[in-house]
Order: sequence, then structure tokens, then C-alpha cells
Amino acid sequence: MDYTNSRSNRSKPMLAALKTFIDELTGDASGKRQYAPADYRLAAAALLVHLASIDGEFDDGERAYLQRTVESRFGLDPAAARDLIDQAWESEREAVDLYRFTNVLKRTMDEEGRRQVIGMLWEMAYADGKIHEFEENIIWRVAELLGVSTRDRVGLRQSARDAAERPAPGPWSDQGSE
Repeated sequence: MDYTNSRSNRSKPMLAALKTFIDELTGDASGKRQYAPADYRLAAAALLVHLASIDGEFDDGERAYLQRTVESRFGLDPAAARDLIDQAWESEREAVDLYRFTNVLKRTMDEEGRRQVIGMLWEMAYADGKIHEFEENIIWRVAELLGVSTRDRVGLRQSARDAAERPAPGPWSDQGSE
């Protein structure tokens, strides 16, 4: 066994986190912000990216939902959200399974936070107007790995479905019409 290689593979995330820390201290404006592999935001975004692409399509509705969600749920400006999404795509491509992400979420989030992740996944699944069986399967597996109950998973699905079926408010809504 090549211990040198396995040791260097383990130290890469630590070195990346250290580099990010030093860059933030020194004000290095090299552009993209790097998120540590153990950052719950990266793990959640990678699951959203995985789900969005599982059916072989990533349309404008899904793209817009992903951008809005990452901005609002994680309090990021549009550029930082794009950086996180870009890194999530890369992280998702490198992952061999979902456990890499669910393990981070399980360790760093409480029960309510994990339920919110499942809610975001259902909303992502409905962003294109239809649910694919692969999407359902992924959400079921993630919920199981996160310890989110079947009852909660089904309730969150219904909430996301209801929200997706509601028409978006238009500029002609009854606000201010008196």
C-alpha cells in the first residue's frame, strides 16, 4: 500500500481549507470563494445539483430555483451563490455516492435543518413542473440517510407540490387595488 499517496489525498481538503483561511486573512481577491468539504452549504448545494441533473435535464426553471435557493437559504450574494453552485457541481462530479454529502449534513445540522434540506430537494424536483422517478428515489435515499422520517418526507413533498401548483403572483395582483 502506498501510504504517501493516501496521506496526501487526506491532507488535500485540510490544505485547501488552510489556503482559504489564509486568503481570507490576507484579503486575496483571487475571485472564487472556496468552500471546505465539511461545509454544510456545499453538501446541501451538491445534493441540489445532483437532484437537478439526475433526470438528464437542467432547465431554466431549475437553474433559477437553484440560484434563488442558494442565495436566500445561505444568505449569499449572487456572485457568492454562483461560486458555491460551481463548486457544488465539481464536488458532485467527484463524489461516488450520496453519503459524502449526507454525512456532513447529519453531523452539522439539527433535525429541523435536515428536514429543510429535504424540503429544498422536493422544491428542486418540482422546479421543472414534473417529478421524475429518479428524483423521488434520490430524495427517499437522502431522507433515509439524514434520518428524516417517512411522515416528514411525505409531508414535505405535499408542501412542495402545493407550492408548485400555486400560480406565481403577477404584476396585476390585487395589491393596492382599492
